[in-house]
Amino acid sequence: MTPEHSTALVAAEDETLHPVPDPGIEEHVERYSDVDAAAGNRAYRQVLACFGLVPILAIAFVVIYFAVPARATFHLLGVNWHVHSTLLGLTGGLAVLLIGIGAIHWARQLMNDTEVAEERHAASSDEEQKAGFVQKLNDGIADAGVQRRGLLLASLGGALGIVAVPALVTLADLGPWPVAATRRETIEKTIWADGVRVVNDSNYRPLKASELEIGQLVNAEPESLLKLHGKEYQNAKAKAALIVVRMDPNSIRIPESRKDWHVGGILAYSKICTHVGCPISLWEQQTHHLLCPCHQSTFDLGNSGVVVFGPAARALPQLPLKVDAEGYLVAQSDFTVPVGPSYFERDSRNDFKDGDR
Repeated sequence: MTPEHSTALVAAEDETLHPVPDPGIEEHVERYSDVDAAAGNRAYRQVLACFGLVPILAIAFVVIYFAVPARATFHLLGVNWHVHSTLLGLTGGLAVLLIGIGAIHWARQLMNDTEVAEERHAASSDEEQKAGFVQKLNDGIADAGVQRRGLLLASLGGALGIVAVPALVTLADLGPWPVAATRRETIEKTIWADGVRVVNDSNYRPLKASELEIGQLVNAEPESLLKLHGKEYQNAKAKAALIVVRMDPNSIRIPESRKDWHVGGILAYSKICTHVGCPISLWEQQTHHLLCPCHQSTFDLGNSGVVVFGPAARALPQLPLKVDAEGYLVAQSDFTVPVGPSYFERDSRNDFKDGDR
């Protein structure tokens, strides 16, 4: 192919790929906020006002969250509105909206309005291009007007920081704060108490000590559970579930500290595995072992419920028993240690260990 033919072919391809000539950048028209100092200052104050209202709305969100009753409603346009969620939505939503409006107004009215066109560079940048980028970044910061109007960045930073507070406050809806006092009244406490009768969990009949046979296991609950309803009933039942077993007193080890916790070889333990909280009832009469069906943790009920196999790290909590005037099994107190799986704040110093007296 001759050079003349090659040049003609390139020109033809160029006309096919680019049939419309590049118009370039249009004539620049100065913004009103650039040519009028008063307009620029007015836009500056408007941006500050947007960012400045955010902390007020964030504080209002927190106050509403705690002060307005969650069930309060008002009737408007034929609809019952929940005051709590409506006000939270308005204050939280407006706070985020004002940050967006302020940022856009800042960009449109105060940042540098010069238009730039440049050829696309290769994907990989050399050191000179990187240095150029840093320079452009610094130029962009200067063009943003931050140096001339120093409160812009501070107000934006304050708005972005304070708007996170409402989101953090809503985490309180996940449940009560797990402080020591809350734990003592919730997960570390059951409804077992002195004198509460032990009842069968299927028919709620009280358990009489004389009617239990050696080797027998009964799933039980506190009689006071029958006074509860709904969620309160379910929570109490989950924590207070009990295993009652009768063994030959001569075949088991009763430590000195628990010699009065049983009634003729009748002992009571939490039904909740100390590994991850599965209910346990797989009973081996000959070995006195209780097996968890979830992960095979095995507890020796003939030795204060200590772990003999599996991933559980703590003995089953034991409930002190006695009999009332009619011969029925009753609790002496609540469990002396929290039932169920471990948690970070749990104090394990009182847990029974093999060899304790």
